[in-house]
Amino acid sequence: MGLDIRLPIGMMFTLIGLLLSISGYMTKADTAMYQCSLGININLVWGVILFAFGFVMLLLALLAKSVKEDAPKSAETAEVAR
Repeated sequence: MGLDIRLPIGMMFTLIGLLLSISGYMTKADTAMYQCSLGININLVWGVILFAFGFVMLLLALLAKSVKEDAPKSAETAEVAR
């Protein structure tokens, strides 16, 4: 199977995190909006967390792809050496 689920998950969380972070950054001056959350800019905080999670998923997917591409080459050279 060639589908690595980390790639679409990473893209989705990175995009949602980026949009939520931008929204939180643009509304950071609106103190009345964040009064019910004890003055914490929840949109900005969770946007950064989602963006970081998505970035890690994308990084893991790309690393797995590069390791997978290198693995058959090393297996072929080990087979030839025998």
